[in-house]
Amino acid sequence: MRQAIVLICLFLSFSNAHAGLGIQHWVTSNGAKVYYVPSPGLPMVDIEVVFNAGGARDGKAPGVAKLTNALLDQGAGALSADQIAVVMDDVGAQMGNSSLRDMAIVTLRSLTDPDYLKPALKVYADVIQAPTFPVADFKRIKQQMLLIVEKAKESPASIASKAFYKAVYGDHPYGQPAGGTEASLTAITQEQVKAFYQQYYVANNALVAIVGDVDRAQAESIAETVTAKLAKGKAADKLPEAKPLTEAKTIHIDFQSSQSTIVMGQVGMHRQEPDYLPLYIGNHSLGGSGLVAILAEEIREKRGLSYSTYSYFSPMAEKGPFISSLQTKNDQVPEASKVLSETIAKYIETGPTAEQMSASVNNITGGFALRVDSNAKILQYLAMIGFYNMPLDYVDTFITRARAVTHSQIKAALKKHLNPNAMVMVVVGKAAK
Repeated sequence: MRQAIVLICLFLSFSNAHAGLGIQHWVTSNGAKVYYVPSPGLPMVDIEVVFNAGGARDGKAPGVAKLTNALLDQGAGALSADQIAVVMDDVGAQMGNSSLRDMAIVTLRSLTDPDYLKPALKVYADVIQAPTFPVADFKRIKQQMLLIVEKAKESPASIASKAFYKAVYGDHPYGQPAGGTEASLTAITQEQVKAFYQQYYVANNALVAIVGDVDRAQAESIAETVTAKLAKGKAADKLPEAKPLTEAKTIHIDFQSSQSTIVMGQVGMHRQEPDYLPLYIGNHSLGGSGLVAILAEEIREKRGLSYSTYSYFSPMAEKGPFISSLQTKNDQVPEASKVLSETIAKYIETGPTAEQMSASVNNITGGFALRVDSNAKILQYLAMIGFYNMPLDYVDTFITRARAVTHSQIKAALKKHLNPNAMVMVVVGKAAK
């Protein structure tokens, strides 16, 4: 109980803006990359181990990456899932795991007092390096994933997203549902999960991010503890190129509801894209700044066609999508989709006004400090920088680089990366046609 109270107090009180992160980087004896930022003061440490083992690595078994990741903490070393939870609770530590399209992630937050950190770190290391994938838990988690797939059939947004990714990416790994399908999940075996783990959860396919009140020697020890027993293996192969579409597609999916969901977009950009900032700032004016964005003005304020509309880029290892979306009444679908398409097409041609661009830059740079004001947020940047091989000074130079973006760069980037004549539009709703 005392440990839990201490943790709650620390969580509520922690706020620490960093003028410069001072990222340190090295490689463990086993080949894992390490990214570390010391953050003295509060006696806490945040650790994230990331593997290039997300849904894009599913191959012919959609859902196996997510299932493998979900099973890591269901049994490890000599401990069951319940015993793992008890140890973490006793020392006031928090452990989590998640699987995205690119990444598979396992995190730990702990107090740095050795009496608390040592047992938490031992269990965390076992979860990463010695999962047992118990049969009963394998069946239970797989059934939970099947229920999620079934439940998603009742969500217009989920239906639209799945259809959108398939239409945009086709046979590319990003086109598969990371959560799997009913058929693929039913077919996945425990042996496939173990084989996936053995192939991708290896040192040469891993990075460790560490932020907290530990010195360099302690950070090195932590990194070794959580990776030394992994097989060395090899890094995952580069994903195939995500090729842009050459013509527009419109997909109507009938769904019994009072409103229709519209998702429109195309292949966008990858995480290392040189035009990232011009595109990011450009989209902020278009659909990334809430009710003051251009899409909200045209669709919500002027015409009352939707309560909320937005757009964003989702950069990944390969080119992630550009997505715009809204919900509207079924009988307003023709007008709403027309306004959405025309507004985006016009914006690609003209870019933002000087006033819109200035407001976007000020908003983005003015709020950037809040994006690195905690160890947990810094940890996410460390993982991103390491995973996508980005410059170590990415965070430190972000504001300067954002303020240096010009209007001509935004216009050129929008025209280069977005084609208004090759957008996919998915409409899910009653009598959508």
